[in-house]
Amino acid sequence: MRMFLLSSDEDTVTGMRLAGIEGTVVKSEEELLSEVEKAESNPDIGILLVTNTLGQLYADCIVDIKKKSKILVTQVPDMLNPSAAGDSITRYVRNAIGVNVD
Repeated sequence: MRMFLLSSDEDTVTGMRLAGIEGTVVKSEEELLSEVEKAESNPDIGILLVTNTLGQLYADCIVDIKKKSKILVTQVPDMLNPSAAGDSITRYVRNAIGVNVD
């Protein structure tokens, strides 16, 4: 099971790639929905990471995605909105699904 990141900025995507997590930059709600659809259709992706900035920009859309998605969707801090800078992505995933993914 892989994670995939949707972010509003390239720096966060680049940083996550260094950690082994692929992702893409999303600039509109239409792109967000399209990328979620692609992630859901990829059988290797089990966790979709959405940055806090995207979560704030498209809050209602993200809530709907979380309710309807076939994969786990969780928000994580990013370069533009590091609300929990000390927390790791692994900790967010563990808290979201109750499973350690080390």
